[in-house]
Amino acid sequence: MHKPQTIRPVTEVIEARTQREGGGFVVRRPFPTAALSYIDPFLLIDEMGPAEYGPGEAVGAPDHPHRGFETVTYMLEGEFEHEDSAGHRGTLLPGDVQWMTAGAGIVHSEMPSERIRREGGRIHGFQIWINLPASDKMKPPRYQERSSAEIPVAKTADGLAQVRVMAGKALGVSAVISTHVPMTMQDWTLQAGADASVETRDDERFMVYVFAGALKTGDQDSVIRDGQLARLGDGDVVRLRHAGSGPARALLLGGRPLNEPVARYGPFVMNTESELRQAFADYQSGAMGRIARTATLG
Repeated sequence: MHKPQTIRPVTEVIEARTQREGGGFVVRRPFPTAALSYIDPFLLIDEMGPAEYGPGEAVGAPDHPHRGFETVTYMLEGEFEHEDSAGHRGTLLPGDVQWMTAGAGIVHSEMPSERIRREGGRIHGFQIWINLPASDKMKPPRYQERSSAEIPVAKTADGLAQVRVMAGKALGVSAVISTHVPMTMQDWTLQAGADASVETRDDERFMVYVFAGALKTGDQDSVIRDGQLARLGDGDVVRLRHAGSGPARALLLGGRPLNEPVARYGPFVMNTESELRQAFADYQSGAMGRIARTATLG
């Protein structure tokens, strides 16, 4: 006989805090905060906007270094232009995903597109930082960029729940992005009456961040609302059900913990203080390179 599946319970609800980052853009951040440094292997979740910019108002994150972790940029609305010291450059449009493995080090720039900086427009998206195992921290940088059309999408049989799968598996579809450790990153949209379940690996920890509307998750019908992050406990299944009035949007995030020491400061995440000092020295000496400016981002 098969044992009954266990729904992962809600163990904690965290309110995202609003603050300014980069060149001054507004983010909602459930962590890191003074009370919560990280949720292994996730280091940071920033919801960028939604913000409506007038002509000349849009700001982003100009040249800055990274070492020892990965950054995931997921655009919902607007356009971001990026370029780096390895010569990569491009534009992220709504629904696009950029999964950047900083590895040994890279200097990176992400800014609203030249059109939005000139004309104004709406920006909404996510930046998520994921730690790398010690064995991968000094590997060469790598990009995985996927357009909106390349991200697998699935719906429940009744059509009331839809998922976009950036990492992991859901509703019979699997991600096209590869990860260093088992990981889940999914964008769920729930309409009234939606009831969806995702089978999960035992070795991953899970959380749900709601960024529109409200939903129920866990085994006690806990309602999680816009701007709240629910940490989930052990179990076999994550269950998501619509709550409230309008559609609900949420990120389902999961990852296998690294269980390694974390030494971090700003854009560097290593395992020891000496490795952190070396990262500063390498950046200051120019060993991480610099961005060769283009006409549009100069």
